[in-house]
Parts: sequence; structure tokens; C-alpha cells
Amino acid sequence: MTAVTPSALEARAALALPYTEVDDMFIHGAWTPALGTDRNPVTDPATGKVWGSVPDGTPEDVDAAVASARGAFDGEWPRLAPSERAAYLLRIADEVDTRAKELSLTNTRENGSPVSESAGAAANAAGIFRYFATLAGYLEREDVRAFPKGGGESVVRRDPVGVCALIAPWNFPINLVVIKLAPALLAGCTVVIKPASPTPLSIRLIVDAVAAAGVPAGVVNLVTGSGRLGDALVKHPDVNKVAFTGSTPVGRKIAAACGELLRPVTLELGGKSSGIVLPDADLDAMSKVLIRSSMRNTGQTCYISSRILAPASRYEEVVDMVTATIAAGKQGDPLDPETMFGPCATESQYRTVLEYVESGLAEGALATTGGRAATLGGGLEGGYFVEPTVFAGVTPDMRISREEIFGPVLCILKYDDVDEAVALANNTTFGLGGLVFGRDPEAALAVADRMDTGSVGINFFASNHAAPFGGRHDSGLGTEYGIEGLNAYLSYKSIHRKPLSGPITPTIGG
Repeated sequence: MTAVTPSALEARAALALPYTEVDDMFIHGAWTPALGTDRNPVTDPATGKVWGSVPDGTPEDVDAAVASARGAFDGEWPRLAPSERAAYLLRIADEVDTRAKELSLTNTRENGSPVSESAGAAANAAGIFRYFATLAGYLEREDVRAFPKGGGESVVRRDPVGVCALIAPWNFPINLVVIKLAPALLAGCTVVIKPASPTPLSIRLIVDAVAAAGVPAGVVNLVTGSGRLGDALVKHPDVNKVAFTGSTPVGRKIAAACGELLRPVTLELGGKSSGIVLPDADLDAMSKVLIRSSMRNTGQTCYISSRILAPASRYEEVVDMVTATIAAGKQGDPLDPETMFGPCATESQYRTVLEYVESGLAEGALATTGGRAATLGGGLEGGYFVEPTVFAGVTPDMRISREEIFGPVLCILKYDDVDEAVALANNTTFGLGGLVFGRDPEAALAVADRMDTGSVGINFFASNHAAPFGGRHDSGLGTEYGIEGLNAYLSYKSIHRKPLSGPITPTIGG
């Protein structure tokens, strides 16, 4: 793989990146000292060195944050007109834009996302706030529905669900909070945010933007800490809804707790998605979107198609293209703008990915590129780098074909006909993403329709802020993005009445 260049290391040194140690959490509109004394370190996965720390919160910190959110929910915020809350979202978006560089650098230092990826985080987050601001009219539109047999009508109210716990993962620590925060705020909810313990600092910049936008005290609160803090938040008696993005095993535990409490929950969990290469696919075009679609963020993306299903008639051709494309991607310092593949985000994930690579080799798969830990010099010797790896000769029963790896590993399987390809794509406990590569748009759409998954891309994959995103089966419950994502933060009330006079004219909001 590509070694680190002196110029990249000089650029890292020139940034004069500071050691960042904070002692506070954001509660009731102010940065407030944590109540405990325990600390969580923040490690740069490119070097393996600690560069900061935050408080490891206590149940008392959670109590204070939830009480603040409850007080704000009982106050003015949910009683503002949706258009007034939308104006706050627009101001937050503007403030986020001004923090773009600091957000990118902090994100990259926390989880190793290349700056070529994290540089767009602020713009994407601001875009999410701006999109949801456009839905204020949906909430303000009167919804009156006539009884089917006449004699009355129902006024349908969309009320905010209440205090929401927003629990984020480490792979996209900014946008996977914002996709929860923006609709919650527009709906009139108040929130307590709990970031993943490896990535607690970048979200502080979003909270700074919220404060700078003038959002009332208590509407947004932030606590930091380990998984036990998230557990306390999920089970807190004054929390009305939970939204979580993360692993399927943790999602199951959260679902069980919310089920016991009859508490609504949105879960966006893991995936093991497939990219079906149809016999007529344009492989040159596919190569241009392959890394973004199948190994984005060094493979640490939930929806990517980490299994490539290739027709037997073109199998070797597909293997050659995929191998060449991945091998050409530069691996190195994630602060270098030319880097495509950075480190695994944590030491634990690094060891997990290497275990999967060893499993693939032991079960007979062929590593056509990569297949081991990456050795990088120039100060990055302690980083958590795994060579981007492509496995050919993969069969459906192998662990690397069945289980989510969440690292820079691609598997290529062979199929004989399209029916078999669809069966292979659907032969998984997950159902989050997927791809179809083909020149015939109607044929590609027909295959996409047969895939049992929440989202499918045809010749590319991207999230659309206006379209629902969610998983099936072990990939989660509920949806984010779109008007459906806003509805997840609403509770409905029907007020039945008889009209005072005149005919009933239903006006259904939509």
C-alpha cells in the first residue's frame, strides 16, 4: 500500500493540533461542569496517541440533562409555530457552516475519517437542518377529515412526542446526530444527545452552533460517557423517545428496554449489503463510484455494499476491476487530502477487522489485494491501519460473506443467473442498503424492486435528505430522513366533532 509521504507528515505538524481536555457538558443552555471526576480519553486512530479527554458522565449528569430538557418541553419551545422553529434551524445551519474546518479536523482526529470525507460533514449537516426547515408548512397545515358516513369530522393534531434521547455512533459522529436533531427540533421536541465514547468532541461544535443560533436553554443538552450512560438515558423515566444508530447487538438491548417501557424507538443498525453487477454493467463507470459505494469511510459505513455479486460470465473481469480500483486508492494519514483510506476508528475495531481477514483466508478466500495489517511509517506506526482488502472466491457460507465487518474489506461472489443473484443478495439477516449496476435502466429497476432492503442505488448510492432511510430485519426499526423521519418525532391526536353548520369539506395535510 502507499506509504506516508514526508509532505503529509509536515502538513500534520504544521496544523499544530492542540491537546483538548474539557470538563463540562451542555445542560440548560450552558457548558456546565460534570458532576463526576472520571474521564474518557480521546485517541487519534492514525497514531494511537491520546489527544484529549472528556468527562465520563454519571447518572446524576443524565438526571440534570433530562430535567433540563423536560423543563424546556414544558415551556415555550413546543408551543412556538413550526415556522418559528424552522427559523432557528436555518440559523443553526448558518452557524454550522462557519465551523466547517474545525468540524472536519476534529472529526478526523476522533475517528480517522479522511479529510476528503470529513470536509463535507458541515455542509451535509447544514443541508439537513435546511431541508427539515422546509417541512414547517406540513406541520402548520390544518388536517380535517370527514367521517366516511358523514355526520362529523376529525381534526388531526401532530404533537411533539416529548423529550428525546439521541444516541450516536462513532463512524459519522456529526451527521448521524443531526439527522435526529433536526426533525426533533422542528417537531417541537427537546433532546439529550449522547455521542459515542470514542467521538465526543466534534458534536460539541454542533451544540456551539445551536447555542449561537439562540435556541432556548434546555432544548438541546449534551452528555458524554461510556455505554452505561447511554443505558441510563434510554431507561430514564422522563425520556419519551429514543433514537439510536449503532450496532445490531446494542440495538436489540435498546429495543428490549423500550419495549418494556412502551417507549417509541428508532433504530438504524448494521448491514451486509450487496452490489449486484448485471451482465451488461459498465465496469468503467462502476469503478468510478466503487469506493464511495462499497468502501466509503474506510469501509466503516452501515449501508455500503461490501459484497459484490458478479455474473459467472464476467467474474474474472469484475475481480480485476475491483482489485485494481481498491489497490489504487491511497492509504495514509487521514489529514492528507489525497488519502482515500484511513485507519480503523478504534483499536478494538482494528482487531475485529483483522480477525475477519484471517477468517477469510482460513476459509479459502483469495486476497487479491491487501489481506493484512498495514505498516506505515513517519509517526503513524501506532495507528490502526488495515490494508484495504478484496477477497475473491468467496462463498455464501463464509463468515466474511455473512457478517458485518465494518472495515476495509470487500467480498466478491459469483452467480449464474439473475434469480440466483437476487437470492444471494436477500440471503442475509440484514436489509439496509444495496446496489444494482447495469446499462438497461428498466432491468436494473426490476432487480432493485426484488431486493429485500431499505434502500437500493442504481449505478450509484447516496442518501437523499427528502427520502426515507431505514433498515429491515436486523438492520433496524423505523426510518430517518424525509417527512417520514419527521413523523418519528410526532404523536397524533384526533379531535372528533360535529360541524356547527354547512357541509364538511375535508382538508388533508400531506
